[in-house]
Amino acid sequence: MATAPLFRLVLLVSCIGSSMAVLFSSLPNTLTVTASPAAGQVLHAGVDQFEVSWKLNQSTPASADSGYKKVKVLLCYDPVSQADRGWRKTNDNLKKDKTCQFKVTTQPYSSGGGSFVYTVERSIPTGTYFVRAYALDSGDTEVAYGQTTNAAKTANLFDVVGITGRHASLDVAAGCFSAFSILALVFFFAVEKRKAKK
Repeated sequence: MATAPLFRLVLLVSCIGSSMAVLFSSLPNTLTVTASPAAGQVLHAGVDQFEVSWKLNQSTPASADSGYKKVKVLLCYDPVSQADRGWRKTNDNLKKDKTCQFKVTTQPYSSGGGSFVYTVERSIPTGTYFVRAYALDSGDTEVAYGQTTNAAKTANLFDVVGITGRHASLDVAAGCFSAFSILALVFFFAVEKRKAKK
């Protein structure tokens, strides 16, 4: 019956692992985060920039940030951009959460706040976004957050138009080659018919 102690060990390890998970719902919202894009503004991947800034909420006691060592800023999908896309799904467990997949920056925390100018990376897909910042402790564990949108993630959202890899000149060239191939097919078909009649 060696399986019973092994089962208990696996159960204990899984309980410890799950108890160490950071849940978004457990984090206090102590950071005020702002980003320069206006609500509904359209940014182009690989071209446009925006500025993001963060500071401690005025309603939060000054001593509340004594354990904050870094600020990690992320670009996050809004609920509409997550719909029917399991790979973007929100999860309360931050290790499993796919809402915020794109790193903007990680900076040392300063009680006076901070800011960063971010160029939208070429790899950012088309979608609607907001910005979230996590305060990290000395072990790089999330201990607080702030975001540019409300709790429902419906306000202060902006759009990014991703790079599709298609350009108008490419579409025109493809159309020309398609037309040429059809004409060549008709020409060779006519030539073969004439040869067959002789």
